[in-house]
Amino acid sequence: MIPEKDFEKVATRVSAVSIAGNTALSLVKLLVGILAHSGAMISDAVHSASDVLSSFIVIIGVKLSRRAADREHPYGHERFECVAAIVLAVLLAMTGILIGWQAVDVIRTGNVGQTPPGLAALITAAASIVIKELMFWYTRHYARLINSAALMASAWDHRSDALSSVGALIGIAGARLGYPIMEPLASLVICAFILKAALDIFRDATDKMVDRACDRETERRLADCVREQPEILGIDSLQTREFGSRIYVDLEIRLDGSMSLYDAHAVAEQVHDRIEREFPSVKHIMVHVNPGIKN
Repeated sequence: MIPEKDFEKVATRVSAVSIAGNTALSLVKLLVGILAHSGAMISDAVHSASDVLSSFIVIIGVKLSRRAADREHPYGHERFECVAAIVLAVLLAMTGILIGWQAVDVIRTGNVGQTPPGLAALITAAASIVIKELMFWYTRHYARLINSAALMASAWDHRSDALSSVGALIGIAGARLGYPIMEPLASLVICAFILKAALDIFRDATDKMVDRACDRETERRLADCVREQPEILGIDSLQTREFGSRIYVDLEIRLDGSMSLYDAHAVAEQVHDRIEREFPSVKHIMVHVNPGIKN
């Protein structure tokens, strides 16, 4: 994990790369789409352009989420990342619906282009697949490194763009082979990929907004960490909740009932400090001690 103070810097740098890449891609796709008479390429250009706005949303969300706790927000501002991810998902869905609506209208009216798209559109679609897939892996790497929900949403947005370019590639190739209906059909495929990505991003963000528990593997590792403390007789309760990109833990441990209050408190503090040390994503842990009988 990188230092907390560098989270915002990393997210801003990654988002800046996304903004530069998507701006260049959207302009190239739009120009090629117009000159090469490719409706699918123009739809793909709109998707890439929407990603530019998404990157600005990520920057704002991460910046707000890293603000220190205050009187109005004593638990911090981490959920602003989830808010940013939800806004991103809504904008992405709107883009997908617009592209799908236009494709359906073309198919319904039979107003498909009679001029087959040029070779440049085919080459641009292929290049876009490679570039967007590289951007996906790059963004996902840093999203995992800083555990950022907004940055991870941006990564999957790149993947949806790469998949939509696959649809554009197929549609353009089909139109060049004499099947112009393939272009609006490709736009419908692009629409489907965009809506799927928007739904996944929205579901993940809302889960974190409503205090979803951590995955079972994380809870198992937490329990194993607690049990390694020799004084602990057992775990009576272990509850977790995701708060934006961070985790809160409520723990009840069982200690020898004859232990002094000072000693029990010291054990609880050791458990608390060890978990926060070994699990950087844990922001706060509350440890409650129950009396037990030592065998």
